[in-house]
Amino acid sequence: MNEAKIKKIMVITGCAAAVVICLLPFIYMAVISLLDTDKLFSGTGVYVTFSNYINVISGENLHFPEYLKNSILISLLSSFFTVLIAALAAYAVARLNIAGKTLILLAVLCLSLFPQISIAGYIFKILSAIGLINTYSGLIFPYIAWSLPLCLWILTSYFMSVPKALDDAAGVDGANSLQILLYVILPVAIPGIVTSFLITFIFTLNEFLFALMFTMDHTARTVPVAIALFTGLHGELPWGDIMAAAAITTAPVIVIAAVFQKKIISGLTKGAVK
Repeated sequence: MNEAKIKKIMVITGCAAAVVICLLPFIYMAVISLLDTDKLFSGTGVYVTFSNYINVISGENLHFPEYLKNSILISLLSSFFTVLIAALAAYAVARLNIAGKTLILLAVLCLSLFPQISIAGYIFKILSAIGLINTYSGLIFPYIAWSLPLCLWILTSYFMSVPKALDDAAGVDGANSLQILLYVILPVAIPGIVTSFLITFIFTLNEFLFALMFTMDHTARTVPVAIALFTGLHGELPWGDIMAAAAITTAPVIVIAAVFQKKIISGLTKGAVK
């Protein structure tokens, strides 16, 4: 067997192992969500049922529809404002003559490296003082601050890859900086903007620590915390309901990633290779 065949076998084996390892938890989740877990774990048989999904969607004590609505609204608003602020900042860094632009980007990157738990207590005190605990705003503001550095770096790289000649041509026609951003840069940088929006949306949809600390009930609590706090009538863990809720929450993320995978890859790699 020659070297080329050995490399091919190693690549295929490695890719297959990576796919299996990544997909196994999702397959387990989907299978358990469709089984009667009481009978399964008691060893009395395996029965396929949709009762777990019905319980999660219609159960009055679980409040899952409210949690799902909170997650989607908070994620959409956080993503919109994060991308809006990041686009304006990235344009300033990429196009305007600002002293110390590189230091600004490095400082933002360094600040984003702090672990969430190191600042969670201070954020809780601030939100509590201004009455934003257990509200949408109490999660949206921290999510914007936490997602902004990554979006800023993605959009800065993307804006820098747009030819400067487009700005000059628009300037000759009388456009100011804001008009150049709105009508020249942003249309060209759509893949980067979509990527930033989707990454922020997925991050905020899955975020757990802030949602656990800054919310108290179904008024503003999001799905990840709600699933972690699911309990049965007698204190047992309702695995069927947990897996069904996780499957419902995961489904739109999988669809978004599958539909926009090319734009996500393009947005993350644009400007990385010169």
